[in-house]
Amino acid sequence: MASLTARALLLDMDGTLVNSEAVVNRVWREWAEEMGLDPGRVLAVMPGRQGHATMAEVLPDRPMELNHADNARMLAKEIADLDGIVPVPGAPAFLAAVASVPHALVTSADAPLTKARMAAAGLPLPDVRVTAESVSASKPDPEGFLKGAAELGVSPADCVAFEDSPAGIAAARAAGMRVIGIGPRAVAQSPTAWADTLHQVRAEPLPDGSVHLTVRARACV
Repeated sequence: MASLTARALLLDMDGTLVNSEAVVNRVWREWAEEMGLDPGRVLAVMPGRQGHATMAEVLPDRPMELNHADNARMLAKEIADLDGIVPVPGAPAFLAAVASVPHALVTSADAPLTKARMAAAGLPLPDVRVTAESVSASKPDPEGFLKGAAELGVSPADCVAFEDSPAGIAAARAAGMRVIGIGPRAVAQSPTAWADTLHQVRAEPLPDGSVHLTVRARACV
């Protein structure tokens, strides 16, 4: 069991609050096959990253203008395909528990996809959102998390980030934040604490506006 106190929370979306794996597998397998790539390799690289960053990683010699064009095409496909989008177990209760606590969504999805997926999962949109349009660099760059903390007016050291992917955990760490990893991808990244789902995280708002988090899985070292 781990215990942390924070003044603000920064929450990833896909894999942390929303299970979008079915859609991602459909859309990105199709792209990989179009490019003559191993879909397994592409799906292993992409979690947490913006689409164009994934493309640059698996096709390093490809012109970035082609990656950005494909990224726009892929986003349109993902917005149109919401079949199988569900909340990560425990996400509705967790978001209800932290409603009064300063928190922001920090996602590599763009704003339309963020709204579509959160709505499909039946989850409320945080007032503060850092989406793909808000940053110049994709995770694992820390820009998104630093912007989220700045918009909330809280020092990164006083924030706790929730993430599921290697790129996302690396980004939060680089921003100087503690990280609660969610799900199987996160455990190997040695976050500050880890839980299989949000069912294992208890959030208790405190009178001073901060929040006490109890993670009923385990601390990571």
